[in-house]
Amino acid sequence: MNWQEQRVLVVGMARSGVAAALELAERGAVVTACDLKREAELTEAVARLRTAGVRVHAGGYPRVAGNFDLVIPSPGVPATTEPLREAVAHGIPVWSELEVAYRFSRGKVVAVTGTNGKTTTTALIGRMFSDAGLPVVVAGNIGVPLISEVKKTTPQHTLVVEVSSFQLEWVHKFQPRVAVILNITPDHLDRHGTIENYTAAKAKIFQQQTSLDYTVLNYDDERVKKLAAATPGQVIFFSRQHKLEAGVFVRDGVITIKQEQELPVVAAKEVAIKGGHNLENALAATAAGWTMGLSPEEIRQTLKTFPGVEHRLEHVRTLDGVKYINDSKGTNPDASIKALEAYPNPVILIAGGKNKGSDFGEFAKMVKQKAREVILLGEAAGELDAALQKEQFTNIHHVDNYREAVSLARKLARPGDIVLLSPACASWDMFNSYEERGELFKQLVNELT
Repeated sequence: MNWQEQRVLVVGMARSGVAAALELAERGAVVTACDLKREAELTEAVARLRTAGVRVHAGGYPRVAGNFDLVIPSPGVPATTEPLREAVAHGIPVWSELEVAYRFSRGKVVAVTGTNGKTTTTALIGRMFSDAGLPVVVAGNIGVPLISEVKKTTPQHTLVVEVSSFQLEWVHKFQPRVAVILNITPDHLDRHGTIENYTAAKAKIFQQQTSLDYTVLNYDDERVKKLAAATPGQVIFFSRQHKLEAGVFVRDGVITIKQEQELPVVAAKEVAIKGGHNLENALAATAAGWTMGLSPEEIRQTLKTFPGVEHRLEHVRTLDGVKYINDSKGTNPDASIKALEAYPNPVILIAGGKNKGSDFGEFAKMVKQKAREVILLGEAAGELDAALQKEQFTNIHHVDNYREAVSLARKLARPGDIVLLSPACASWDMFNSYEERGELFKQLVNELT
């Protein structure tokens, strides 16, 4: 596509929207960036955009029909937003930043999605290629917009990309060589409406694949398993519960690849990242790495040394015999259930934030099994309290902010306990991101004396 003089509207001036606007302006497009927020709330973004020659329309949205040739929504912008509805009604293309970046990129793409585990698995696959000395770019929903990285890519690169359901809503030609779907549990139902719509958005990861591509699916997750019938790609299953006729699984405690023959990779107990959910992530990463040509030896080395990612079961410090764990990336009940399952020790749990349409029933049952005390804050504190009371769990404390939460956790914890931040909620009621929430938690924990 010749971008010279193309009139592009970027909707939303968050991280990926700004990155898309800057890249397209550099390529000669006439770019306008808009946001419902006023300029005073967007000073840094506005300064960067205007310096690059991007027009800024803050405090509302401009008319699309007759004024723009392409609309690019930020992931946080719902399809019901006026500029997107207007674009669709008038036949004006709507592309996600992921779609634009894919069209600019060179090299083969490994794309990872799922409700939970995306970031860990994406980082793990990227580390496998890096450890093997191969050129790799790790980007996407992991925190670095893919469009910011495309200039670095060559045909020899592997692009390992974390993709969310929001990013996949507006893809058209996006065709990963390997598409990975880890799991699908209810999440973002406030945006997608139903689990069926959410699943359909996830499934767009493989819609443009051909029989020369590969789709890595979780055999143990029924919703994911059923997608095998829908993908045009070659299916590779992974499982931690079953011995498969072909795929990646655990046999006698060893991660094993089986195609024509069985290839042992590494003992499950030697995988550096702990927990059953992380074993699934390791299996998925093994399948992706193997499919892309990595040897069992190369995969083994990374699995034995990869330490995990920030904000996901991240050990902050041990103080007076108490471990403080940052799991700010636990942004839905299923993620926080997995976090609780990872520890045999008694837990002092800090939870709460913005509910994304989730039900807290199963989470409350796990809390009753694993937690000794629960500290609640944020918008969903009342809903969480009600779910816990329904399970006859009453060791509940309400606080107004994270400083109070950490201080109270310190008082409640005994030697051998785990203080676990795993909110089971999004961060948007109090923070701009789960990263910001996790950083504050770590700061407060490190200030304890």
